[in-house]
Amino acid sequence: MLSFEIAKRIQEVLLDGKWIANTNFKELLEGVDIHLAQRKMGNHNTIEALHFHVGYYIEGILEAFEKGELTISDSKSFSFDKARTEEEWGRRKLQFVKNSHRFVEVVKTFTHEELEAPFFKAEYGSLQRNLEAQIEHSYYHLGQISLLLNLLKS
Repeated sequence: MLSFEIAKRIQEVLLDGKWIANTNFKELLEGVDIHLAQRKMGNHNTIEALHFHVGYYIEGILEAFEKGELTISDSKSFSFDKARTEEEWGRRKLQFVKNSHRFVEVVKTFTHEELEAPFFKAEYGSLQRNLEAQIEHSYYHLGQISLLLNLLKS
């Protein structure tokens, strides 16, 4: 079933895959402490900001599936308060993982017809196209985080 294949790709980038990037969000961020996550390099986003950004869409899409209304906005996708403690940063990473697991499970439930249907509005394209865009978007930012980590650690 196509929904299982899409869910598997989402799981790979967010939780446990190594096939495309030899890592995933969960693994890459496990050892990242708050100081490294918030360290600014030039005019680039911080690791914390990129983590929030990807998590914002995961959480927002999950909420839209549950409520039947898409309320997230690109303009808010980098609007967040920095974590104040290591514990808070750890809770945010854990919430990201929990939401990622939920996202994978929800995607598995979609029928072929639902995947072909509009993603809330016809102008947004199909559900399948948006789920695939979420995968591509996640890999894009996973790459950014990986590069930032390498630069910050050197």
